Amino acid sequence: MRHLPYPLDLGPMVHIIIAPDSYKGTATAEQAARLLGEGVRSVIRDAEITLAPMADGGEGTAATFDGRTITLPTTDAAGRLTEASYVFDGSTAYIDIAAASGLPAVADNKVPLTGDTYGTGVLIADAQTRGASRIVLCLGGSATSDAGTGILVALGATPMNAEGYSLPKGGGSLGDLDSIDTAQLNIPAAAVEWVLLTDVSATVPQAATVYAPQKGASAEDVMLLDAALTHAAETLGIDPHTPGFGAAGAVPVGLYWLSTMLHGTADHIHVLPGAPLVADALGLPESIPQAQLVITGEGAFDEQSLTGKVVGTIADLVEGTDATLAIAAGRIDVDPGADVITVAMGEPGDVEKQLFDAGAQIAADYLRISTAQG
Repeated sequence: MRHLPYPLDLGPMVHIIIAPDSYKGTATAEQAARLLGEGVRSVIRDAEITLAPMADGGEGTAATFDGRTITLPTTDAAGRLTEASYVFDGSTAYIDIAAASGLPAVADNKVPLTGDTYGTGVLIADAQTRGASRIVLCLGGSATSDAGTGILVALGATPMNAEGYSLPKGGGSLGDLDSIDTAQLNIPAAAVEWVLLTDVSATVPQAATVYAPQKGASAEDVMLLDAALTHAAETLGIDPHTPGFGAAGAVPVGLYWLSTMLHGTADHIHVLPGAPLVADALGLPESIPQAQLVITGEGAFDEQSLTGKVVGTIADLVEGTDATLAIAAGRIDVDPGADVITVAMGEPGDVEKQLFDAGAQIAADYLRISTAQG
């Protein structure tokens, strides 16, 4: 990494916003923002630095919202006892599906056909008993492909086959879905306002073909899940090709059916890209036009990065302003365009040093560009 050997004063204060995603498995968004900021300040001593750790609906999104952290016993995607947390502000619960139903907890024994979201449903039901009238469910990082049926079971609804027997848990059995019994439904929990934050725009078939292999599905499993999830969506009256409805193993399918069944309309459920909503919550649309340099980043900058992910959302907000965009990533696989500062940090090693050095290099490159432009 190259950077200036001493901090500089630049006259008028430079306003810098640092808004990275998490670097999965190596640094949280909060850690990345802090370390990048320390690197920047080693070069531009008097910069006004705003840290705005971001998320896109994946794991860590709930923590970007203000509120009290609630932790309780629940189950993971394999049905094993665990603990999980969510954020509660008195009327809204912010819940990462990865908190209870995430892939890391079952990495030792992946459950592509039988994993379910029941544990997430436990968190949802708990939040409603505490007074939550709105559930913001962040859909990235799940280990499941169950169309949200585990959540439905936790809320008292039972998926049934044509013979009237309850289905085994997980997406592998959804090819036999015929109806959902709501006789024991927890109506107060089911009737909340749902905001589902997606980190991908996947359709239901893509939940199987693109994302199930990451959850341990074999080629044969993928074919089974593709048919099962598509059948479940069609049985519940949902177009399987709706963008976003394949997120988190097609969780929006079950929850959309639940909300529209109870209310008679889709007015109480919203499936939205996560990154723009988080950016709005942090005030970035207002603050970025006032900045001179905006730094974002993620583990790998690739062809998906500019399609609804954190880096793409930040790039969209910088476009048309006078700010310079900088990206710090482990890999830079595609060209982000002209006038964008990039730093490729390489394979994870001493991540704290890599992020610090990336911040310093971005600051040095920004100074060089600024000087060249007069």
